[in-house]
Amino acid sequence: MIKMNGRNRSNINVGARVRVVQKQDQRSGKLTDGVVKSILTKSPTHPHGIKVRLTSGIVGRVKVIETYP
Repeated sequence: MIKMNGRNRSNINVGARVRVVQKQDQRSGKLTDGVVKSILTKSPTHPHGIKVRLTSGIVGRVKVIETYP
């Protein structure tokens, strides 16, 4: 498994497995696993991570993108 950071929108695709931090978990840094349903950030980059909605309905900023070679 290769881990990429979630600051570049071009690295994130719908259906990708990611780990996000939710707004209420920003201080603790707790990550939530899920699959991207939609990408909410319109800009090509964001310093805190691209905001996405997961298939579970959770909204958060991507911290880790899990890809398999």
